[in-house]
Amino acid sequence: MRPVEEPSTHSFIVKIWLEETAREARRVRWRGHITHVPGGERRYLQDLAGVNDFIAPYLEEMGVRGARRGRLRGWLGQWVRALVQRKDDCWLA
Repeated sequence: MRPVEEPSTHSFIVKIWLEETAREARRVRWRGHITHVPGGERRYLQDLAGVNDFIAPYLEEMGVRGARRGRLRGWLGQWVRALVQRKDDCWLA
């Protein structure tokens, strides 16, 4: 039995990791993927900005104005800075 979908609710799974190459010691790149749970659509990410780009159309479909540049981008920016800080702290340890 398929669960009843809630038209005003979206769920996403975000999996991210850092890639580092031997040639570029201490240079890392964010990689990952994001999946829209109800629809199963998945996009692979080359950077964390891709998270916002993937989620924004769903928000706009729900009537959220400026989703590509609004609060989501601000929240994502804070999230990215926190992740980068944690990674920097690991390098210092």
